Amino acid sequence: MDARISGGTGVGTVANVRSNLPNVRSNLQGPSSGNGRRMTSKKTRSKKGKRRKRRRNKKTKTNKTPPYLPPEVSWLLKLVNPTQYRFEHLATQLKWRLQEGRGEAVYQIGVEDNGLLVGLSEGDMRASLKTLRRMAEKVGADITLLREREVDYDSDRNCRKIAEVLVRKVPDDQQFLDLRVAVLGNVDSGKSTLLGVLTQGELDNGRGRARLNLFRHLHEIQTGRTSSISFEILGFNSKGEVVNYSDSRTAEEICESSSKMITFIDLAGHHKYLKTTIFGLTSYCPDFAMLVVSANTGIAGTTREHLGLAMALKVPIFIVVSKVDLCAKGTVERTVRQLEHVLKLPGCNKVPMVVASPDDAVTAAQQFAQSSSITPIFTLSSVSGESLDLLKVFFNILPPLSNSKEQEELMQQLTEFQVDEIYTVPDVGTVVGGTLYSGVCREGERLVVGPTDEGRFLRLKVGSIHRNRSACRVLRAGQAATLALGNFDRSLLRKGMVMVSPKMNPTICWQFEAAIVLLFHAKTFRRGFQVTVHVGNVRQTATVECLHGKEELRTGERAVVCFRFIKHPEYLRMGAKLLFREGVTKGIGHVTSLLPDSHDQNQIHDQNQREIEK
Repeated sequence: MDARISGGTGVGTVANVRSNLPNVRSNLQGPSSGNGRRMTSKKTRSKKGKRRKRRRNKKTKTNKTPPYLPPEVSWLLKLVNPTQYRFEHLATQLKWRLQEGRGEAVYQIGVEDNGLLVGLSEGDMRASLKTLRRMAEKVGADITLLREREVDYDSDRNCRKIAEVLVRKVPDDQQFLDLRVAVLGNVDSGKSTLLGVLTQGELDNGRGRARLNLFRHLHEIQTGRTSSISFEILGFNSKGEVVNYSDSRTAEEICESSSKMITFIDLAGHHKYLKTTIFGLTSYCPDFAMLVVSANTGIAGTTREHLGLAMALKVPIFIVVSKVDLCAKGTVERTVRQLEHVLKLPGCNKVPMVVASPDDAVTAAQQFAQSSSITPIFTLSSVSGESLDLLKVFFNILPPLSNSKEQEELMQQLTEFQVDEIYTVPDVGTVVGGTLYSGVCREGERLVVGPTDEGRFLRLKVGSIHRNRSACRVLRAGQAATLALGNFDRSLLRKGMVMVSPKMNPTICWQFEAAIVLLFHAKTFRRGFQVTVHVGNVRQTATVECLHGKEELRTGERAVVCFRFIKHPEYLRMGAKLLFREGVTKGIGHVTSLLPDSHDQNQIHDQNQREIEK
């Protein structure tokens, strides 16, 4: 009568049982003589035949169930009238599950400890859901029934079901759960229009009306092409219902009504703005990337390049095929087949998963977060609204990549905030936008910002903090926000700087070494070549000083390369991902060491120490 909860170990158990079934089946043959005749009587053969038939039927029916259950899903067999002690124990387990999942947990009811889908009767299922709802209320959470499925477990039994339930609770120290999704795709593929439809709650008129609110510049409105990075938000309340501008007038109302927030980073699709797109991917640290492909043009323009960038930076990616209302069904299917072919190529090694139903959307969200090789593909229209709800279901269930333990470890470190945007706001003063890489930042905290062109770090004080356009007192590691700096001179700031705790004793870097892979170069890559280097929020031209152990590099080769910035020093971290480009030349890698430069750097370091100690 009580519940049984299991972790992810049952997945391997089920797989082993299924893989051993052929051996069990062959062993049922019984011993045989040398001439191949069975040494059994007719009666024994008939009994064994019946047993084989029953086992074969049982095996066939069992195989109808999904072969994979994500490890984050808790499996419960039954929750009917548990004792008070058992109820308290289960509520405590639920609270722990929510903390581990950063406010979200998925329960599957009617599943054995080893992951076998047994199912419950109608009465037991109702009682189990009622008990789970009581558990959620005790810890201050809400539950949403994601889906119910019938299980044909045994022909002798009545109809039995399993249920999948999402439990959501905003952590006590946060206002809402937050996921960042970078939006990639070729120019005119419908990226901004799709975001306008999702965030505004109104379908497009076929001429781009939905995207007008996303543009930041006049020339973007005139040409219909995004040239800068813009941010849009889509909320979900604790019951999984969409919260957007159709219900709320301001972003503050959306934040107040939402328990989960999706922040879309709308990036440019035109090749002319590629450096802006790369900056958005490297500096804003998106959790996921959404590649938008137009159904009528297929894989064209910068689509392959954007796909390659996301994969090089190891950002999990899913695909949305838009504008299906403009094409015949055959054209859409051809585009999907084209995408599947590209994803299966050796360079990608992805497993495409076409989402055609709400059940598929739930499965895709769970497996996408578990395996980097799974790539969901949605086909939808921003004009007719076809399959738009499937994408919303996917976003609602999509869990964060990092767990609470990883975030706590980052929060224990010293404060480090990356400066990505700089504004001047009337009556407020200088405002910087970016992402808090580590630590915790509070209002009134004193930090140092740099390096300047001379390599110095300057003291400043954080005024107010705004996150998703609403006031926030505390900023935690991994969150993006804007910080008001009061009367601090804007001319001393630039993109690529960091604001760090004075205790960190930050150092500057003119030269660094990186282990790289040259993805493409027309000729040979050698000493003296200049490239644009992207490391986090740093974007600057650097010169190749030397290649260790080699004179030159060709496409596909690896080496440890020494780079030197040509304009001003930068603040880098060991192990940071690196991406460099120049024309058609492209390469990726990671920083392996920061090299001391000269006596001048020691003098600057002493000046910084005196500045910090003041």
